[in-house]
Amino acid sequence: MRTRVKICCITSEEALALAVRHGADAIGLVGPMPSGTGIIDLARAKALAAATPPGVASFLLSCATRPDDLVAEARHVAPAVLQIVDAVPAEAYAALRRELPALRIVQALHVCDEAALAEARRLGGLVDALLLDSGAPDAPVRELGGTGRVHDWSISRRIVEAVPVPVFLAGGLRPENVAEAIRTVRPYGVDLCTGLRTAGRLDPDKLGRFMAAVVASA
Repeated sequence: MRTRVKICCITSEEALALAVRHGADAIGLVGPMPSGTGIIDLARAKALAAATPPGVASFLLSCATRPDDLVAEARHVAPAVLQIVDAVPAEAYAALRRELPALRIVQALHVCDEAALAEARRLGGLVDALLLDSGAPDAPVRELGGTGRVHDWSISRRIVEAVPVPVFLAGGLRPENVAEAIRTVRPYGVDLCTGLRTAGRLDPDKLGRFMAAVVASA
């Protein structure tokens, strides 16, 4: 089975249709963030989640950290998956499980150094999947995704081997390096945003070449 593909930063029905037509397994809707690419308001995210066809998972990306705020955003948008991009208290996961039992939870983990391995082990028992990204949560303007930067894939591979849940790999992926990324990390899925865009728009040529590289790496 080939590596799953999540196309993030979807902002329009046209981009959604393009991603689906090229075989995306999931799409990402970026809610309000301090920085990043493809940010949309929750009303727009709700409309796009509702338009996502069966068989394709809609992810809402949230930077909220309070349990009540996470539940409220997920309830309003009604995605299949909530992707939490910041660190949250353990009670946030419990609140989401209690209030929205059908919702799947993916926690983003920014792989800055070896400390990510211990954090991944801690989170592995709390969520349905992890997504390894290349943000800078401690920067003056916090980067919680969409940076276009590659992180240390050797740490990501160790995380894949250490945790009991599926792992998505993100951060600086593009058609030219995704096959190497898959060979190195062996993730359940790959996720990207900026690597498929030209002048800020989803590029069908880049998307086609990316999907072909993923299929060839199976």
